Amino acid sequence: MRQSKVGLDFEKVEHARGVAKKIADQVQDFVGNYTTVAVERTICRLLGIDGIDSNEVPLPNVVVDDIKSKGLLGQGVCYFIGNAIIEIGKTPQEIAEAISEGKLDIATLPVHPAEDIKNALQPYIDETINRIRTRRQRREHYIDTIGEGSKPYLYIIVATGNIYEDVIQAQAGARQGADIIAVIRTTGQSLLDYVPYGATTEGFGGTFATQENFRIMRKALDEVGEEVGRYIRLCNYCSGLCMPEIAAMGALEGLDVMLNDALYGILFRDINMQRTLVDQYFSRIINGFAGVIINTGEDNYLTTADAFEEAHTVLASDFINEQLAFAAGLPEEQMGLGHAFEMDPQLENGFLYELAQAQMLREIFPNAPLKYMPPTKFMTGNIFRGHIQDALFNIIGQWTHQGLQLLGMPTEAIHTPFMSDRYLSIENAKYIFNNMKSIGEEVEFKENGIVRNRAKEVLDKATSLLEAMEQEGLFSALEKGIFADVKRPKNGGKGLDGVTLKADAYFNPFVELMKGKK
Repeated sequence: MRQSKVGLDFEKVEHARGVAKKIADQVQDFVGNYTTVAVERTICRLLGIDGIDSNEVPLPNVVVDDIKSKGLLGQGVCYFIGNAIIEIGKTPQEIAEAISEGKLDIATLPVHPAEDIKNALQPYIDETINRIRTRRQRREHYIDTIGEGSKPYLYIIVATGNIYEDVIQAQAGARQGADIIAVIRTTGQSLLDYVPYGATTEGFGGTFATQENFRIMRKALDEVGEEVGRYIRLCNYCSGLCMPEIAAMGALEGLDVMLNDALYGILFRDINMQRTLVDQYFSRIINGFAGVIINTGEDNYLTTADAFEEAHTVLASDFINEQLAFAAGLPEEQMGLGHAFEMDPQLENGFLYELAQAQMLREIFPNAPLKYMPPTKFMTGNIFRGHIQDALFNIIGQWTHQGLQLLGMPTEAIHTPFMSDRYLSIENAKYIFNNMKSIGEEVEFKENGIVRNRAKEVLDKATSLLEAMEQEGLFSALEKGIFADVKRPKNGGKGLDGVTLKADAYFNPFVELMKGKK
């Protein structure tokens, strides 16, 4: 029988988990019937289609837009590309180029038997599956040979806008002790319905997520990892309108961590909920197969809602994200479920409330590498107080054995961090992690005390919320603003026109080959 340090009733936990599964099952009943332009572009990329046309439009967009304009997207790109391979004897890349040049109407070719179409695609499918599998094995070999940092992983961000400047800052951070480098994405990229091409140097507030940028940074981190004698993980973002596409590019280029929430784009970027829920399913299948740890975005709820009053919405969302990830075949060990240290510093005993919630989450999701986010909402520009807030956050991270500790910066709310700012933050975390290494094993919480009562309260409220959502349905709950006090219409937001019902003959071979597999 599992023992809880905060007095959790694990029968209640499993009840909440079961309710969340019913909510996720409702979502999957919908998801299974639809595809999107992003899913089909992802399949194009997994079949080897890359590059841009003379107008710099990515070729996966060219192919999918051509099929969609003819009202045939529901049949899926696999059907058309496989048929064209048989008919004209070209590769998927050559077919895409012919479409872009106006030399091929893929929809008017004579139709071949379905089995022949699938067989024609198989060599290209096998090549991609093997490439991603080799990438995963490369990561595992590095970890087996040179090792990696201990948990909580020290997780820092770079955000210059220029991939080459990012490399300099990322390598410096690794030398200072960072275990994970997250390349922040340029402002607004989540709302682009295409993925930019090539190396980029002009992002705003971050750097464009492109496959070439992924390649450049992966190479740089491998070099510095060999230098410092530990594997350095690379993180980027696949939330937004291109969620599965960016997941695929990350899988091909050896990313290790990917921001991949089921609800974030709906709540915080006003992306249509139908579009997001279909896209997140395929993106998580890909991340699962590639061995990528996903990060969910529950911390963002607490930037718009009060962290003390709405903590239960974070837990409820974690339960839902967990079940949607299971539905995509993603193992617990790759679920970086999110939460944050975001209570008002003026709240009496706020540290104890934060500690209760972090320990509660650690016990409810014991195998997940939880992603713990630093204080941002109440950072004021007072770097001395900010450094203390980050120290309290680091204490809880070590105490409750979080998995991915995104380090706070004393200059939060002032500017994009300098390398010296990151050094201070890494030094802060390393000092605390070492000096308080075993505090979680040494300290117990008293019966009917603040910590135990808070954990029980949050679990009970989250369970009630999940039960209400099960009756309401996730789509309706999102319309009513259940999470983060943000209301989103089911038929509103960005990207709805990219969702289409699957035809009877639709097939996506990558789902069967990747889901729940290594």
